[in-house]
Amino acid sequence: MEKTILITGSNGLLGQKLIYNLLERNKKSPDWKIIATSKGENRILEKNGYTYLSLDITNREEVIATFVKYHPDVLINTAAMTNVDACESDRMEAKRLNVDAVKYLIEGINEAAEKNPMVNTHFIQLSTDFIFDGENGPYAEDAKPNPLSYYAETKLKAEELLESTFLKWAILRTIIVYGIVDGMSRSNVVLWAKDSLERKQKINVVDDQFRSPTLAEDLAEGCVLCAERKATGIFHMSGKDQMSILELVYRVADFWKLNKDLITAVKSETIKQPAKRPARTGFIIEKAKRVLGYDPHSFEEGLAILDEQLKK
Repeated sequence: MEKTILITGSNGLLGQKLIYNLLERNKKSPDWKIIATSKGENRILEKNGYTYLSLDITNREEVIATFVKYHPDVLINTAAMTNVDACESDRMEAKRLNVDAVKYLIEGINEAAEKNPMVNTHFIQLSTDFIFDGENGPYAEDAKPNPLSYYAETKLKAEELLESTFLKWAILRTIIVYGIVDGMSRSNVVLWAKDSLERKQKINVVDDQFRSPTLAEDLAEGCVLCAERKATGIFHMSGKDQMSILELVYRVADFWKLNKDLITAVKSETIKQPAKRPARTGFIIEKAKRVLGYDPHSFEEGLAILDEQLKK
C-alpha cells in the first residue's frame, strides 16, 4: 500500500538526495507518495514523480495546515540552520529554525492525528555529532551529550522535544555531510578543498579536529531504510572512516591529484571562529548497520561517486 512521505528542506543537499533515492525506489516498486517541501521555489532539476510545496516550517499555521491536508505516514525533517558560526551570532533565527520549527512539526502531526486517528506519523529528525564535546569520540548512541556551541544546543533541544512526545520517532545523528546539489549553489568541505586547490589557492586547514565525513547518498539511504523498517530510537549514521580535517583535505588532494604544498596545517585556536567545535567526534555506527542494514561507502568510494557526478 502506498505511503505518504513528507521531506522538509528538499532543496538542501540531503533533501535532494532523499527525493532522488525515493524516485529510484518507486521505479522498482511504487510504494511512496512523495511530498517535497522547502521555502521558495523548487530547486531540484527533476520535477516529476513527486509533489512540491513551498513550506515555511517556522510558520506554525502553515505547518499545521500542511499536515492536516496530507497527514504523512513518514516525516523526514532535514530543514535546519546548520551554519555553526551563524547560529552563534543569530541565536534567534537558529532557535526558530532548529527548535521552534520542530515544535510546530510535532504539533502538526498531533493536529493531523486528531482529524485522522488512523495516521500515526513516523517523525525522523536529523541531528549532529556536535551535541558532543569531543573529549572522547567516537561516540555510541547512549553517550552523554555536552554541546559546546549554540547550534549544538538547539539540535540537542530538538532531540529532547521529540523524546518527550508520544510520537513514533527516530533521531539520526550525522557528521560532515558532503555531496553535490542540483545547481551547485552550496559548498561543503570536500568541494571547498577541491575547488580551492584547483584554483591554486593556499588554504589553512585544522589538524586537531577529527570527524567521519558522510556521503549525502549514504545518509539519504539510511533515512529511507529507517522509514521502511519503521525503526525508532537514536541511530548514529556517518562515513566509516575517521580522520582529521587536515587528512580529509590531503585525501581530497590525492584523489584529484592536486598540489598538497598549498595546504598549511593550523590549530583550531589560530582561526577565529565564533562557535567552539568539538575536537574529536566520529561515531560507532554498528547499531545502524545491525538494525537498519546501513552500509556506508569508504571516503575514497564517496569521492569517486562525486567525481562521476561532476563529469556529468
